[in-house]
Amino acid sequence: MQFKNTLEFARELDKQDELARYRAQFIFPKHKGKEVVYFTGNSLGLQPRSAARYVEEIMTDWANLAVEGHFNAEKPWWEYHERFSEKLAKVVGAKPAEVSVMNTLTVNLHLLMVSFYRPSGKRYKIICEEKAFPSDQYMISSQVRFHGYDPDDAIVELKRRDGEHNFRTEDILAKIAEVGDECALVLIGGVNYYTGQVLDMENITKAGHQIGAIVGWDLAHAAGNIELKLSDWKVDFAAWCSYKYMNSGPGNVSGYFVNEKYHGKKDIPRFEGWWGHNKERRFLMEPEFQPESGANAWQISNAPVLALAPYLASLEMFDEVGMPALIEKRNKIVAYLEFILHEIDKEVDSSFEIITPAQQEERGTQLSVFLHGEGRELFTYLMENGVITDWREPNVIRLAPAPFYCSYEDMYKFGQVLKQGIQNKKSISKL
Repeated sequence: MQFKNTLEFARELDKQDELARYRAQFIFPKHKGKEVVYFTGNSLGLQPRSAARYVEEIMTDWANLAVEGHFNAEKPWWEYHERFSEKLAKVVGAKPAEVSVMNTLTVNLHLLMVSFYRPSGKRYKIICEEKAFPSDQYMISSQVRFHGYDPDDAIVELKRRDGEHNFRTEDILAKIAEVGDECALVLIGGVNYYTGQVLDMENITKAGHQIGAIVGWDLAHAAGNIELKLSDWKVDFAAWCSYKYMNSGPGNVSGYFVNEKYHGKKDIPRFEGWWGHNKERRFLMEPEFQPESGANAWQISNAPVLALAPYLASLEMFDEVGMPALIEKRNKIVAYLEFILHEIDKEVDSSFEIITPAQQEERGTQLSVFLHGEGRELFTYLMENGVITDWREPNVIRLAPAPFYCSYEDMYKFGQVLKQGIQNKKSISKL
């Protein structure tokens, strides 16, 4: 398709968009009485209008049923988390028994590492990416220290080549082979939070298994954004937050995946609690732990249903639309945003550098743009003019047009505000 940088063209794309009707199902912040252009679904997704109703259902059941809501509510609380399994399985490419929800992302990764980081003898090292999201860096370092190792020795960071913004798959595979039988665990972010690069999870997982390592993935920026096939790729474990592309609300409950080959094992190292105990015998209060079947064996405490409710509201929409349709729109709207950026770059004689890979298979919803010669003043101008985006040092804005609620007209409007911001700065500098 031949794109055009005009309002008329953008509106025509919106008319053709089969997902356009879902925009009205989300609540947009307002700027000077108008909906903002929202590019930070990679940080916090917008609130689904149905979320309040899902929460209110629980509040009403609590008021009317009190403790009996655990069993007699329309959506009984004691099995509320089970409602997620089939729908989440479709989002992450898993079997329903392999996925569930609990806690928050870093907590889940810590708990999963109890089972899947088991250093022994010469096999004790963890391979991760350099400049991972800080929470992952802290988590991995603390796990290594907990087991009595020196992080400088036990953590192997994957490096980008000098002068390059993204990882090369061949370099990752070579490093995994090099570490070899010293590697206990490969744990990487499936989508890099800074550049938006999508890693080749299938081949990286295969390479980790070839050297005898466990392979896990932090899917914070992947779940609800890109196609995942965790079961087919034979991933050992994974976890993701729900408040970015999955619109569950700030700091909300995390999803997690445990490959079925680890199910039903009573002797697997695991921190255990009564919600992971055999559901049919849970209230017998038996002293010996009998694990639930599937990923639910990793549950510890009863589900925080008030927190889960907005996640379920959003997940219902994911199930209705399906990841293929979301990915189809994602590809088109990101391509249009990329086109707009290049057009504005030419019009204002600026110097933008999109550091997200250009290849479709290596990117999702996010474009990270290096603003050479511009600086934070341009970011501030965007924010003050109704474009909500994200700044990352030293000079990058991250743009994430979530396909559920962003429009093509938003892309055009952003381009116009961006152009005005650069032109204004140049006009002031000439005074």
